[in-house]
Amino acid sequence: MFKPLNNFVLMERIVEDNKTAGGIIIPDTAREKPVMARVIAVGDGEMQNGARIPMTVAVGDVVLFAKWASSINEVKIQGKDYVLIKESEILGIVK
Repeated sequence: MFKPLNNFVLMERIVEDNKTAGGIIIPDTAREKPVMARVIAVGDGEMQNGARIPMTVAVGDVVLFAKWASSINEVKIQGKDYVLIKESEILGIVK
């Protein structure tokens, strides 16, 4: 598998249903990319002043992240699409 470094988080987007409440099917080309994802792997945390700051998110968490985050990297690992992002770009954990 893949182990992110420092404060990076590997996530898999959570894709919502492609049908509206009224039954209209929205094609993939017209949908926005989802901003919710499930955490797949996390780094060990950022180093500051010789000490490692632990990560807030954990594997399995469902998170909301900024749509236009500067550190979003779309990656493909073993044929699956993932998002690699800095933890600071994650807005919150969905409970």
